Amino acid sequence: MDHADLHQRARERGVQPIVYRLARIVLVPFFRLYFRLWRGGHEHIPADGPVIFAANHRSFLDPFIIGACVKRPVYYVAKQELFVRSWQAWILNALGAFPVRRGSADGDMLATAREILDRGDAVLIFPEGTRIRPGSLGRPRRGVGRLALETGAPVVPVAVIGTEAVRRGLWIRPHKVRVRFGRALTFPRVPEASPQLAQAVTERIWPNVMLQWEWLGGLPPLRRAAVVGAGAWGTSLAALLARTGIEVDLATRTADQAARLRAGRVNDAYLPGVELPDGVNVVRTADLELSRHDLVVFAVPASGLPAAVAEHGSRIAPRAGVLVCSKGLVAPLGTLPSAYVAERTVGARVAALAGPAHARSALEGGAALIVGSVDRGLARQLRDVLRRAGLDVAVSADITGVEWAGAAKNVAALAAGAAAHGGPNAAGAAAGKVFAEMHDLARAAGADGAAFTGPAGAGDLVATMLADSSRNRRAGELLAEGTPAGDLRHALGQTAEAIDTVPLLAGRAGAAGVRTPALAALAELLEGHVEPEAWTASLTAPAVAVRGHAA
Repeated sequence: MDHADLHQRARERGVQPIVYRLARIVLVPFFRLYFRLWRGGHEHIPADGPVIFAANHRSFLDPFIIGACVKRPVYYVAKQELFVRSWQAWILNALGAFPVRRGSADGDMLATAREILDRGDAVLIFPEGTRIRPGSLGRPRRGVGRLALETGAPVVPVAVIGTEAVRRGLWIRPHKVRVRFGRALTFPRVPEASPQLAQAVTERIWPNVMLQWEWLGGLPPLRRAAVVGAGAWGTSLAALLARTGIEVDLATRTADQAARLRAGRVNDAYLPGVELPDGVNVVRTADLELSRHDLVVFAVPASGLPAAVAEHGSRIAPRAGVLVCSKGLVAPLGTLPSAYVAERTVGARVAALAGPAHARSALEGGAALIVGSVDRGLARQLRDVLRRAGLDVAVSADITGVEWAGAAKNVAALAAGAAAHGGPNAAGAAAGKVFAEMHDLARAAGADGAAFTGPAGAGDLVATMLADSSRNRRAGELLAEGTPAGDLRHALGQTAEAIDTVPLLAGRAGAAGVRTPALAALAELLEGHVEPEAWTASLTAPAVAVRGHAA
């Protein structure tokens, strides 16, 4: 059957009664038993007359699941690629499906939907246009608004949750599925709706779909965020999030800091010359109320993370996402920052952010970052919002690798700075050897190691080496000049994460049985047991042969 025949059959003949009844006899009991199908808001489903069901879209099962909840035929659009095989096209069309050309205005689809509604039947529309599997709901297209205006049919908002988890490869596994119908919305009939009017009506419909979605426990969109830590990167992230329309609370350590930042709207200490957007509200950390925030960002050094989590961790809403920007390990056990946060918050979904992210450059020219999280929904949410802020963002499920790569670049920069007085060969050897040993440690910790070759590892290392304001490289240079490790923080005026990370890494390497001679020597240098000149000379000296192995 070709495209025109499918539309003509949907308009003139409708569903095939025998096929439709057989499908209901088989599928409705199956869905109720196998998927434990639950339906809410059934009193809002019209028993007759035209109606548009506007639903979110998570799975190919959605039309069948929603259809099983309605005791009347429901016609729905499906991508035209599903109608290539004639037998499959016949079955789908017999069950109420008609094709749509995605990515373009499909006049045939709208004409078919209008005729179905004009004869008093029901049409199911997925305003997102395609399946949105992980995370919160996608953005709607204006077709549903146009259809509502040009037909005058009431619109019933629908949310379905759980269908995204039923398919694993070719296997359809049992998983609870829930559907909720909202109260119908009505709009005046307009013969020819303009794109602007159709979009306005769609924006009235979609929040009602979101309301049903969140009632079912679906992931809400990011509306309000809190950034704990008003350093350069925390201030930059607050401004980036505010660009996307998110209401942001930026938390400072003291009341005086908060008052100065509120008055001047510029963080002169860490990000001079950059004015905070109106969407950023500056508060003292002690006054921060986190129960209403959808996202909490910890933009503090790894050494400051325990205090920040102790103060705020128990007050983070269970459904909130947490983004950890700390790079390094957390004392005393050398815990990765995301793991430290996850262990001390109830139900929070945790992600880590890494990559070359010089604060001012990210605001003015963008940055290429990576979000690591085992929660695909949170990772997608953060990717989408940071992309809207003007950044290039990728996602990775290997959060361990992402965080190890971020820690490695700081330690490698410290090593290169400490060896820079020996020339570029020594600096390169220091960074390369330490970075390679960190890669081995990450693999031993369960990471796949791919993050080390991307923005989180090699990319961030290059940015750190080139940046004039690199704290970790400068800490290494001061160390080579004879500044004791205990005085580096005071000399820098801010925290260099690698200073605290190196001893923790040396301890983890010993516990894991991973040989890290360059890292161990760097730890000795920090402790004052090795002179900078001796350590630098050892980096390019010939290796000592070990019996039974090549040198």
